[in-house]
Amino acid sequence: MSITKEQVINALKFVHDPDLHKDVVSLGMIEDVQIDGNKVSLKLVLTTPACPMKDKMKNDCVKAIQGRVDPYAEVEVELTSRTTTRRGADDTMLKGVKNIIAIVSGKGGVGKSTVAANLAVSLSKLGAKVGLLDADIYGPSVPLMFDLVDARPSAREENGKTILEPIEKYGIKLLSIGFFVDPSKALVWRGPMASNYFTQMLTGGDWGELDYLVIDMPPGTGDIHLTLVQTVPVTGAAIVTTPQEVALADARKAYNMFTTDSIKVPVLGLVENMAWFTPAELPENKYYIFGKEGGKRFAEEIGVPLLGQIPLVQSICESGDAGNPVAMLDDGPVALAFRQLAESVAQQIAIRNANLDPTQIVEIKS
Repeated sequence: MSITKEQVINALKFVHDPDLHKDVVSLGMIEDVQIDGNKVSLKLVLTTPACPMKDKMKNDCVKAIQGRVDPYAEVEVELTSRTTTRRGADDTMLKGVKNIIAIVSGKGGVGKSTVAANLAVSLSKLGAKVGLLDADIYGPSVPLMFDLVDARPSAREENGKTILEPIEKYGIKLLSIGFFVDPSKALVWRGPMASNYFTQMLTGGDWGELDYLVIDMPPGTGDIHLTLVQTVPVTGAAIVTTPQEVALADARKAYNMFTTDSIKVPVLGLVENMAWFTPAELPENKYYIFGKEGGKRFAEEIGVPLLGQIPLVQSICESGDAGNPVAMLDDGPVALAFRQLAESVAQQIAIRNANLDPTQIVEIKS
């Protein structure tokens, strides 16, 4: 008796997306089912190329068909992806950008820019189309971290508007105020001027089609943050902190800002940076010099996922200073930690897009 397409589809209804808690058929994740004798081929369309559960879901599809249709079926599952978005149909600003991620911290010195850069690199390595906007106006770090200190983006005039061409490196589109100013001079700008420059890079950048635009925000909760949420619909924010109490107190301020009734930007989760120190000569040892699992406890307290714990390792600093983000490495515990972070962020965005309403530009009344 030959296998039918109907049998295959019915069997796949027993395969569930572990995050969205629905079967892959009703989610529209099964395409192009082909049958030739006992050979079955199909496409499994994931919600993100960075899906951490892709191997499990692929194996579940094979097991379902062999278990419910034919134990001798030769099943070939092709993995592909279509990154989800909840951008409104009428959104015209950054129309080709599916998801906008704000990387924030309550205070400086917690490694927010390092996390943002390596998150962008890791998402790109997993197959996503990624942009990174360095919005840390007073302390831009992207030029140094990507070895682009002397780089200058090109610009063109289009309908009376200046359009900036992001610089591409490691498969990522990059813009930073550091590309336009003398790095040896301090920026003495009032809030409105800083916000104007930020808006020019955000809305005047030719970002094209992106799965994720990662925005490295300034520390604190100030003008740039308000400008961001008033200009574009932010998919979600990831909060970076270190384990010690003084950092957690400021992380709470960042959380309260994005969840306040007047803003209501979803918080994707918390990143605990410098979670422990591991010396190169003792790679198995962990020293909790800033306290142990403070970020994990805070995430549990406020009810958000712990997106990742990044160790304090000398190679992170050395790689950043040399213009080669440590996530570019193919192995090692730090590269793995950033890969897992990228998978967690992509996972939470897919969950957010499946369960929450389309993002809206925030209207803050004075």
